[in-house]
Amino acid sequence: MRYFQFFSIFIFLIFSNAQAQILPERDRANLVDKILADRFDNVLPNLMYRTGIDMWVLISREYNEDPVMRTMLPATWLNARRRTILVFYWNESKNKLEKLAVSRYNIGDNITSAWDKEQEPDQWKALVKLIEERNPNKIALNYSEDFGIADGIVKTDYDAFMNELPEQYASKVVSAEPLAVGWIETRSPLEIQLFQELVGITHSIIKEAFSDSVIKPGTTSTEDVVWFLRQKVTDLGLETWFHPTVDIQRANEKLESHLTAFTNHNAGQVILPGDLIHCDFGISYLRLNTDCQQHAYILKEGESSAPQFLVDAFAKGNRVQDILTSNFATGKTGNEILETSLNQAKSEGLVPSIYTHPLGLYGHSAGTTIGMWDAQDGVAGSGDYKLFPNTVYAIELNTTVTLTEWNKDIRIMLEEAGLWSSKGFSYVNKRQEELILIK
Repeated sequence: MRYFQFFSIFIFLIFSNAQAQILPERDRANLVDKILADRFDNVLPNLMYRTGIDMWVLISREYNEDPVMRTMLPATWLNARRRTILVFYWNESKNKLEKLAVSRYNIGDNITSAWDKEQEPDQWKALVKLIEERNPNKIALNYSEDFGIADGIVKTDYDAFMNELPEQYASKVVSAEPLAVGWIETRSPLEIQLFQELVGITHSIIKEAFSDSVIKPGTTSTEDVVWFLRQKVTDLGLETWFHPTVDIQRANEKLESHLTAFTNHNAGQVILPGDLIHCDFGISYLRLNTDCQQHAYILKEGESSAPQFLVDAFAKGNRVQDILTSNFATGKTGNEILETSLNQAKSEGLVPSIYTHPLGLYGHSAGTTIGMWDAQDGVAGSGDYKLFPNTVYAIELNTTVTLTEWNKDIRIMLEEAGLWSSKGFSYVNKRQEELILIK
């Protein structure tokens, strides 16, 4: 508890100002490593108990890293080195997690080297000896059909491992999928608190981009705003995990198809009064990622607020969010949540599309998938995975609304980070509930 309080204060001091202070590289590294140590000590043991996996073996070579291993390396390790092998063993009799590396050196302060090359020159034989000494019930490797992030072992390493593994252990080899996905999706209390600030930074950048200091109607194009977002991220010392998009819906242009909309067909259009504009934007910082979609309205001359029909349309987008998040429940699959939510929204006369994904150590992360824009009947495999607490999701969806005033349909497209915990659903740092107005 004392450890948690100390770092709560540390994080609070970093972000207590209205304009967040982005940490220098050394301080970032220190914080990343402390969060990682906390995850090894408090998150991983619980996941190994939950999944019934007592030994987890991760194998990667430099510049071809397992996506899970990348999240376990210390901040000063930008890549694995040579062939890096990590072994996590839950010793139930001692109620202790061993964190070992069949490597020439320790992996930071958290994972201890367990290989003396002078005594045993063969790295594979050293790994087998470690396994034989512990005699685990299961030996989990990162291979998965449904989750790319959990499918990190390459054929070369898999074949080499299986060729060296004594025959009596071969039947103990299992997929680490539930453990790997659990590690990627589960957020610690420290990460949740940090996530709140990251989403706040994301919202602040969008607010600046969607303002009259950036957008001059009749002059500024959507591409100008896109590159403002990219440059702002760089200037703040942050990164983004995808190229942002900004698009326009207006009275005299038909609604684009989902496929066209997702390829940003109208890139480069000049923004005009009366336009409904939309962005898709996220940042990467301290190994976490955000993903956000918001809308703004360009006021016409003489207007001080958005037309009521747009306000009402936006409210329908919020309603679809409410329906979806009200159906979250631990143990439900993404496909079950999707089906229930779509049926409920349609029963209220809405025209929804839901494509909500896990968010955290990766942008499109591992965890249950709640629809895709082109798979509204459910997603086999990843959509059958269950919802677990202490996970963050990009609540991404849209609803199509018919506007008689524009004689056309528009699409309200929203995305906000949401936390599912033992206390229920909550937005990580609020959500957009009214249109941003630009003079």
